[in-house]
Amino acid sequence: MEDNTLLDEVGGKPMLEKVHKHFYDELYKHPWLKNFFLHIDQKIIEDQQTDFMVANMGGGKIYSGGMPKNVHRHMYITEELFDLRSKILKESVLACGVPEDLADRWIRIDSAFKHSLVKKSVDNCEKRFFTDEILNFPKPS
Repeated sequence: MEDNTLLDEVGGKPMLEKVHKHFYDELYKHPWLKNFFLHIDQKIIEDQQTDFMVANMGGGKIYSGGMPKNVHRHMYITEELFDLRSKILKESVLACGVPEDLADRWIRIDSAFKHSLVKKSVDNCEKRFFTDEILNFPKPS
């Protein structure tokens, strides 16, 4: 899904970088979500997410990473996990000063990829590489 004017309206790539820094700071310390990022450098994932969203907000095709379905196919992402991540993303967007109406458009774009990420069961996960593990973390109590 693309929204070809949103990038400029939210403040350009610098605002996306600011939001993604805040967002991943939250994810990397979250008791459940942090498990999906244990061996991933935060700055790298922030940059990848920024480039991905720049491309989906009208900033040109600068993203060179994998498509969401392939990159996340080894992760058991439930509806609950996705919704939790979306909530934290929206809080991060708003915390960085993006107006509510633009934040809602941002979340709509992000949510358009939900069908590529959420799986009904761990059996729907696939390894990307021979050495991959299926990432499946129980909800902390």
